This record gives sequence, structure tokens and C-alpha cells, in this order.
Amino acid sequence: MDVETPAQTQPLEQQQLASATAAGVAAKPLHRNPRLVLSFLLMVVGWASGPLLLRTYFLHGGNRKWLSSLLQTAGWPLLLAPLTASFLSRRRCSTNKTPVFFISPLLLAASVVVGIMTGLDNLLYAFGLDYMPVSTSSVLMSTQLAFTAGFALVLVRQRFTAFSVNAVVLLSVGAAMLGMNGGGDRPAGVTRVQYYAGFGLTLGAAALYGLILPVMELSQARHVARARCAVTYTLVMEMQVVIGFSATVFSIIGMIVNNDFHAIPREAQEFGLGKASYYVLLVGAAIMYQLFSLGMMGAVFYGSALLGGVIMTVLIPVTEVLAVLFFHEPFNGIKGIAVALSVWGFVSYFYGEIQIHVQQSDKPSNIEKLDQ
Repeated sequence: MDVETPAQTQPLEQQQLASATAAGVAAKPLHRNPRLVLSFLLMVVGWASGPLLLRTYFLHGGNRKWLSSLLQTAGWPLLLAPLTASFLSRRRCSTNKTPVFFISPLLLAASVVVGIMTGLDNLLYAFGLDYMPVSTSSVLMSTQLAFTAGFALVLVRQRFTAFSVNAVVLLSVGAAMLGMNGGGDRPAGVTRVQYYAGFGLTLGAAALYGLILPVMELSQARHVARARCAVTYTLVMEMQVVIGFSATVFSIIGMIVNNDFHAIPREAQEFGLGKASYYVLLVGAAIMYQLFSLGMMGAVFYGSALLGGVIMTVLIPVTEVLAVLFFHEPFNGIKGIAVALSVWGFVSYFYGEIQIHVQQSDKPSNIEKLDQ
């Protein structure tokens, strides 16, 4: 099944973007692409740890929403070290003038917009995580897959096969089952109004994130179409730095308005796990979320926005298991069935991608690859 507009009826710009996108990603199949495998591992580590650390912050006395939003992007300076190493390596190996950055002005502007959207999305997610268990919040965030699929169809003409449609359906059904099972999990001390507010805000965060991923893919496709070169991991990191910086500035402004900087020392003194643990937790959360964000960027650029959404959704079982282990949240038969559906959908998607690569492996690319 193919819901993409036929090439012969597409405007010329859309045909160029489609071909550029195909050439911009790595030519290797998904399961043999080392950059995509690395991105997947980063997502696993970041998504398994980040929400747990942030939920721990709220459980033991933390209540600063803007601060928790900041933590989800504040780790962007970690990327400056590999970017500096990449620049020095290029300069050492090149006799010509070495560009400091690969990112173009238009891609820079697009990354700033995505960064602001990310900052708002993080704030919505922080409210939801404060008022709901980790497992429920993660389930609601998994609905971003449906939003991602819809926005990807409109913005980047996402190509759907029977396998990818099957994956979306299975993952969505699994998430819906978990959601219907989570009606009685309101944490102690959280009012009904707060719980439903968190529910709505988290769902809004999922919808906004579902828009962010295709926008990222579209900006990458336009860059490839104009520059006539492939996206490198260096460019991915540069975009992540801009996105992280923009989102962090957005959160810092909110923290200044909300007087959070003056409240942090007092909150650290009163934190249930101790002052030292408070700051270690904040730093750890910032690092874990940065790993996840970098992994998601790689999944989008070396796969697609839909692939990023699929990987994020299939990581729900990981979060579910860890929430049971660390927070003693219940795990029943319905959650087990939902986990099985998630794994089935994940396998279905990747099997379909492998089949597509086998069919198209003989097609040469006419886009010049940029040296790594």
C-alpha cells in the first residue's frame, strides 16, 4: 500500500525533496547502518533513564516545571567536544580552507524554530510527569506515533507500506490498551483536576512532538536538495546543538520569570534524597535526555520521522519494566499484552524496511556524498 503521491504528478520541488531525502540518508539497510544503530542505542539509554530521573525529582520534593523542562535540553554543551574534534580532524586532513560549520543559514533558522517548539513540548511533558506515574506518562507520549504518521504524510509525503501500517496499528493498539488500564493510577497527593490536567498536557506534548519530527525531516530534505550532499553525523550534532541551545534559552526565560533560580538552593536543601543527590540527579537527567535527543536526531536523519516515532514507542516496555522495578508501579496481564504488541509492531516495521532495501539495493545514487 502506498499513500504517497505518484512522482509524475508531484511538483518538481517535491520530486527533488523526495530524491534528496532518499540520497541524504545512508545507503545501507537500517539494521546494518552503524550510525542508525548508534542512534538507537542512544535512544534506549536516554529514554530508559531520563524519565525515571525526572520522576524521581518530582517524587522527592522537586516541583519546578521550568527547571525540569530545562533539564531535557541543557546537556547540549556535551556535543561541543566531538564537534571540535571533528573540525580539527577535517582541518588536519584538508589542504583547503576548512569550514567551521556545515549547517546552512536556512537550516540554522529551521533548527531555532524546532528548538523553541521543543522547549514548549518539554514544558508540557514536565507538567504531565509531575501529575502522573512514569508508565502512564510514557504511554500517553507513545501516541506521538499516530501524530507523527499523520504529519509525516502531509509534510514529507511519508511512504507507507503494509509493514509500516501494521506497525503503527499494533503500537497504537498497545498504547491504547495501556492507557485504558491506567485510570486508577492517580498518585497520592495529586488531585483529580491535576491528574486530568497532566493527562491533557502530556497528550498535547505528544501531538507537538509528532509535528517536530516531520519538521526536522523536512528541513533535512530541503538542505540535501539545495546543497546536493548527504547529511553527515557532524551536521546532525550541529543541528542538535542549535535545537538544544534554543530550547534551553526558552526554558531559562521561563525560569527567570518564575523566579526558579532563587528557589533552587532552597529546594536542594529540602530535597528528600539530600542536597548532593539533588544536583547529581539534575546533571544525570540532563545528560540522559541529551543522549536521547541526539539519538532521535540520528533516527530521523538516517531513517525517517516515522522510524524515530516507532523506536520511541517500542521503548515503552523498557520504561514499563523500569517503573515496576524502581517505583513499584503495577504490571498486569494487559500491560504484558501491550508489550507483546509493541515488540510485534517493531519487528514488523524493520522487516518491511529490510524488504524494501533488498528490492532497491541495485538503484545507484546520483547525489555526491559528503566526506565524513
